[in-house]
Amino acid sequence: MAKRKTYQGITITDFAAEGKCIYKSPETGVIFIDGKIAPGDVVDLEVYRSKKNFQEAKVTALHQLSPLRTEPTCIHFETCGGCRWQNIRYEEQLKFKERLVKDHLERIGKLDEVPLLPIIAADETLYYRNKLEFTFTNSRWLTREEIATELSLSRNALGFHIPKRFDKVFAVRECQLQRDPSNRIRNSLMNWAEGEGLAFYDLRNNRGFLRNLIIRTANTGEVMVIVQFGENQLENIERVMEFLKRSFPEITSLYYIVNLKGNDSYQDQEAIHYSGEQAIREKMEDLTFRVGPKSFYQTNSTQAHRLYQVAREFAQLSPNDLVFDLYTGTGTIANYVAKNAKHVIGIEYVEEAVADARINSALNQLSNTEFFAGDMKVVLSEDFLAQKGRPDVLITDPPRAGMEPPVVEVILKAAPQRIVYVSCNSATQARDIQMMSEQYRVEKVQPVDMFPNTHHVESVALLTRI
Repeated sequence: MAKRKTYQGITITDFAAEGKCIYKSPETGVIFIDGKIAPGDVVDLEVYRSKKNFQEAKVTALHQLSPLRTEPTCIHFETCGGCRWQNIRYEEQLKFKERLVKDHLERIGKLDEVPLLPIIAADETLYYRNKLEFTFTNSRWLTREEIATELSLSRNALGFHIPKRFDKVFAVRECQLQRDPSNRIRNSLMNWAEGEGLAFYDLRNNRGFLRNLIIRTANTGEVMVIVQFGENQLENIERVMEFLKRSFPEITSLYYIVNLKGNDSYQDQEAIHYSGEQAIREKMEDLTFRVGPKSFYQTNSTQAHRLYQVAREFAQLSPNDLVFDLYTGTGTIANYVAKNAKHVIGIEYVEEAVADARINSALNQLSNTEFFAGDMKVVLSEDFLAQKGRPDVLITDPPRAGMEPPVVEVILKAAPQRIVYVSCNSATQARDIQMMSEQYRVEKVQPVDMFPNTHHVESVALLTRI
């Protein structure tokens, strides 16, 4: 076997996409480096993949720490793949995210001058998520210290997956992403279930009783818990649900799902209501949003409000405006802007999400919204535009993959005066903006940090018709 190429004592140059770092020099070319490191770190590298235009490497030794670093506060930082930038000072995280959006708009969007506003930071960098999912396993990840001992250790765990390992889960004792009672519920259920001898899930062979735990905490103080079971053992399901109901009266909505499939996705499974309310509620200004067990709602409630404030401001709505909201999901943006417009039409692929959107309109006594389910490029036909009218303002909030070219073509035919493009992936946002550049000019772009201690950043762009 050929010896792998190594580099000693190099100083990490910068951050790169997807949370990686980069080293670049005329001698080595571009090297992408994975791991929890920072620009300014002095390290040794071992190359594990070589391509024509770049190399990929891992750190084998760390000689000097970067001044950009700070001390991570999470006890699971070295193991968990979640808050991988918790060792980077928050102001430095923001600088990179802002620069990333600008770079994508220049390089992919072909913009000579980017009208970029300063990024909107999060007030809270810990305990900001309203939803977490944990996995049961009967073969938990062992630390080096545990492996070195000769003690007989339990292999059961309830926690998060090890990065890049579908079959390995480490036991979470405390997660700093979600406020209590999240940690108490998870740890109590874990300890009780193990004491009762219930079977934890075998991820490699897809079998076992306890499979998955989902905890949702709303800004109203309401709590939803969903337990996913891998076997339909009715008596044991009853025991688990009664334990949660009895031990945690603060759970306001309790569900379970029996999932016999080979994966954990549950959107196609029946969520069985066990006790409490059918849903929890999130508040945003004077609006209330109903969140069911399968509902999509932005996982950072506070920053979601700021994101939607930007979208509403960019839309510059008047009482006579017709608004189209594409990829409307459960109608959060559509309902949020409805009081500022004459009529809002939301379009979404998922039928269940559209049903939630209609419920949210009714809950907030909004009579000027309509929601349609179906393929965007099919729904937005010439007949639809002739019947409903052409939008004055179009808001679009697509998934990370961005908009398909046929959807962009339909938008261009609809010809709204203003487009507000909300994105969780500034690279695909820039690509789509470039496709619309002959008819639309970018007026301003606002980055919003929804996920502190990660490389993810949201971006809102205002486009006006030329």
